[in-house]
Formats: sequence, structure tokens, C-alpha cells
Amino acid sequence: ASVAADSEASAPAPAASATPTPESQADVARDAEYWLDEYGVRDAWQTTKGRGTTIAIIDTGIGRTPVEFSGVVGGADFSGVGAADGRKPVGAVDGNHGSWVASLAASRGTGDDTGMIGVAPEANLLAISIGFGAASSVPFVQQVADAMRWAVDHGADVINLSFTTNTLTWDTSWDSAFQYAFDHDVVVVVAAGNKGSGTEEVGAPATIPGVLTVAGVNRDEIASEEASTQGITIGVSAPSEQLLGVSADGQLVRWEGTSGAAPIVAGVVALVRSAHPELNADNVINRIIKTARPAAGAKKVPDATYGYGLINAAGAVSASVATVDKSPLGMTLAEWVRLYRRAEVAPLPQPSTSATPVVVPELPAADHVVERSPLLPSADTLRYGTVPLVGGTLAAILVALGVTAAARRIRSERARASSR
Repeated sequence: ASVAADSEASAPAPAASATPTPESQADVARDAEYWLDEYGVRDAWQTTKGRGTTIAIIDTGIGRTPVEFSGVVGGADFSGVGAADGRKPVGAVDGNHGSWVASLAASRGTGDDTGMIGVAPEANLLAISIGFGAASSVPFVQQVADAMRWAVDHGADVINLSFTTNTLTWDTSWDSAFQYAFDHDVVVVVAAGNKGSGTEEVGAPATIPGVLTVAGVNRDEIASEEASTQGITIGVSAPSEQLLGVSADGQLVRWEGTSGAAPIVAGVVALVRSAHPELNADNVINRIIKTARPAAGAKKVPDATYGYGLINAAGAVSASVATVDKSPLGMTLAEWVRLYRRAEVAPLPQPSTSATPVVVPELPAADHVVERSPLLPSADTLRYGTVPLVGGTLAAILVALGVTAAARRIRSERARASSR
């Protein structure tokens, strides 16, 4: 199956004005981040900005030089062609993709009120580089499986995956890798995919039970025709059009796709985990889906297009939400594997090469053998066969003779009576 980064072509964002007008004293980049106000992010910042949490970005690497990425605290490469710390862009086409994703989740900005800022600007980042398509000779499924385990082992509270395989199913190696994350209480956020890049329905890893799958909406909060796709595994929706991103070289660009919607939600997950460190992953996800705003175009909740609704950062952080004791998304990965994966066939027992034959002694000869013809009766056949048969036959004959004699007497008596 093909692997696609869930984003479309980018273009440089407008530069900041040398002389800001009184109506717009804020930085141009901050002004362009409409999701900060429209999706409750700034309100959530009154409680937390994500301090104490770690977001793992498993993607094409995070740029090394931009100040916006000063929150990177570690990294690794699993593509075989990146830098050991995950800070070298991997791939000629998608090299900047990981930096764009990271900037939406946890960019630090370039100052207090300048430069692009992420949803969780005080969260730490792990830069984990993988290669899409021909960017690496290492099998993609192996890169992801290894990267997932590394992220968990290095303190990730949330893992962001902004790519799709365009297939519903996934390699069995992902069963244990994703279960490893769930067993260690890590929230896994996944992009739904984009129709514009050929994804007609949600594909793996967005179909893996237990992940929080993110669909995309436009500025009017309507499902994006190009920068999103639909499917029954959608958990929540977030902006996927007119997004900003910081490239590996520090350039600010515009882009779109659920690749951007996912890290916005991953940032919200970091805010919730920072504000509520006592909650496990199931309850973090539960707060996010239970506080989501209803989508105008949704026909039901959850909806195949919008999931549980539009992300609401302020509500997820501050609302009163009852706790749950199981996954609010339904079937877990462990349950799915038990139901739908064929059990491993146990090997058949093999003969031991060290076994020695056992000699069984011959049976002793019979004490006395009488040879007789099989046609002659034996004592048992006479006793249990011939004698009872003869006796029964004689009794039957006597009964029949008696009945016949009685019948004759009756007929004689009737004939004598009629002649008188």
C-alpha cells in the first residue's frame, strides 16, 4: 500500500508588516492562527500551556535551527537516512512535513507575541524521523513499529501520526507496537487522510482501534472536501485548511490537510494531560470527545464525517466530565486482535531422535490347547444355544396341539347340540 503524508502543497505565508496598524498590533503569524481563538486554545492557556508533557512527532524530522523548535528534548531516526537525533529532514518531497506538524503542536514562537505558536507551546517535543515512500529502504511498517516503541520508552505522553497507508488493514507488527503504547498509557493521535491525495476512506493507522482519529474542517467548520476524508473511526474534527507551518529552515508557510488537524488535537491532548495529570489515556480521550462542539453538518453522534464534533480546547481542559473505566471509543486493539487475528498454529510434535526402541517380551504359551472342528458344538453352545432352542420348540408344539384339540371339542359339541 502507498504511504501518504496527509498534507497538500504549501506556499510562503505573508510577511509581517514593518509598521503594524493600531487595529492589528499582534504578529501577523499569530493573527493567521484562527484556531487559537475559534477552538478555545487561548482560553485553555489560562489554565495550562502544556508544561510537563511530551509530544512525540513520528514524521520526517523536525528542523534543527528554528527557534520555534527549542522545545525538542530528544529524538531518533528510523529511516536509515536521517540524523541520529531526528533533526534532519527526510525525503526530497516531504522533508518539511515533520516540521510543519511539530509547529502546530508545540512551536515556541520567536518571542512573547511574535512568530507562530503551537497549541501546547510549553510541551516538550520528541523528533522521530521516518521516511515516506522511496525516502527510505527500511520497510515503512518496521520504521513505524520501532519508532512507536522508542517514543514510549522515552517519555511520550502523546504520539502524533500524520500519515496514512490508504488501506483499512495494517501489518501485524503494528498490533504489538500500538498495544505497547496503549499499555503504557500513551494517547495516539492519527490523521484521517485527505481526499485530495487519493484517500477516499479512512486508512491505517487511523483504523486501528484505540487511536484518536482526526478529520478536517474548513474555516466554516464544514468537512473539508480536499483536506479530509470520512469513516466510522473518526473521533473528533479540527481545522485542516489555511494552516500555518514552520519549515525546517525557519520559513513560515501555508498548508492544509489532516496532517495539520492531527497535531492541533495532539496539542490539546498535551493541555489536558498537563491540567489533569491524574487521568489515564482513556479519560483524556473521553474529555476531548465529550466536550467537542456539535458540528452543524453532523447527522448523529458519533458521525462518520465529524466524529464526536469539533475540538474544544477550553472545554477539554476545564469542563466537568465524569470519568470512565474503559475506552470511550469502543473496541480496544487487544479485543480486535483476539477476535480477528488468526491464532498462531502450534507446531506439531516431532519424533525424538534420541529415543530408544522398547523391547516387549513375548507372551507366554497357552497351558492347554484343544484342537476341534469349528463345525462341532462346544459345551457353551450346547448349554446356551442348542438346549434352550430345543426346549422352546417342544413347548411351542405342545401348546399348538392343545389349542387344536380344544378347537375340535368345541366344534363337536356344537354339532351334537344342533342334531337334537
